[in-house]
Amino acid sequence: MHLKAALSIAALSSGVVNAFPGASDHHHQKPGPGDYRSPCPMLNTLANHNYIPRSGRNISIDQIVNGIDEALNLEPAGIRPVAELASTTSTTGIPGTMNLNDLAKHGVIEHDGSLSRQDVSLGDNLNFDPKIFAPVAEILFANETISIATAAQARGARLLAAAAANPQFNFTAREDGFSLLEAALILSVFGDRVEGNAKSKWVDIFFREERLPYKEGFRRPAETILAADIRSLSARVGQAA
Repeated sequence: MHLKAALSIAALSSGVVNAFPGASDHHHQKPGPGDYRSPCPMLNTLANHNYIPRSGRNISIDQIVNGIDEALNLEPAGIRPVAELASTTSTTGIPGTMNLNDLAKHGVIEHDGSLSRQDVSLGDNLNFDPKIFAPVAEILFANETISIATAAQARGARLLAAAAANPQFNFTAREDGFSLLEAALILSVFGDRVEGNAKSKWVDIFFREERLPYKEGFRRPAETILAADIRSLSARVGQAA
């Protein structure tokens, strides 16, 4: 009887681990001393869950592409060009690799008007800034889900605030494109790849804790999020501005 009960508990525990990635080797863990992180909350989150190396050091393009695919089911072909561009910021001395904090180099992928970071000419463009994020959050999380229109509104308000505060504010069509892609990525990963409607609670946890909200019900999207899906959502966010 005791053996049967023990086996039942073991089987149940195994099922929980399989159903709940946060309980496996991809559990959330905050960075430790000597670990590197980036201005990108998504890459930081993946490192905190060990989808890419937790150290944030000497990360290869393949590790980024594969980690994003494993965690978020994004089409690898759409991710690779961005990862390759990110690798041009590298200070590792090893071709095709980067440290996460290398991505703080301004004007490659990092840009002014971040939803959660200060502009580089005004201060810390690497770490989450609750004062920057507070007015964004007020708009984003007004409802239980974040629509395309709401994402556009929050993004637009942040850009206006950044431009007003920063005499050196620079936001070209290139930076605008990256900003729209970031908004589309959040909408599709935490909502629907076609209509957006990301869950506000999940997005809040993602930004503030740099954690995938497994405990709150998030799971890897069942359908692959295609590059075409991201481009379509990006365009719709831009049109809703």
